[in-house]
Amino acid sequence: QVQLVESGGGLVQAGDSLRLSCAASGRSFTEYRMGWFRQSPGKEREFVAAISWSGGNRVTAASVKGRFTISRDNTRNTVYLQMNSLKPEDTAVYYCTARSSGGNWDYWGQGTQVTVSS
Repeated sequence: QVQLVESGGGLVQAGDSLRLSCAASGRSFTEYRMGWFRQSPGKEREFVAAISWSGGNRVTAASVKGRFTISRDNTRNTVYLQMNSLKPEDTAVYYCTARSSGGNWDYWGQGTQVTVSS
């Protein structure tokens, strides 16, 4: 089991930057691939980015590629999502998630709201 707590959301203007953090506790952090998803009102939850346990393998959704960067600090049991050049369409609740090897995205945080005004 791993517990996840997101922070760093807020209200910003288009073009601004934000960095989301997700602190993990419980079982060994390096056992988990970490990810970020987001969900806007009336829409399905969508994948944003994921990172391997070592940080050496990253995947980013096409909609945020070049603007968002996922990273992790295994000494702090924390994963980050650096979001630059934010757009109003990035407005959503952002969720941190974890999956063990061979597993699914089984563990989720409570989410943090990001609102981008035009």
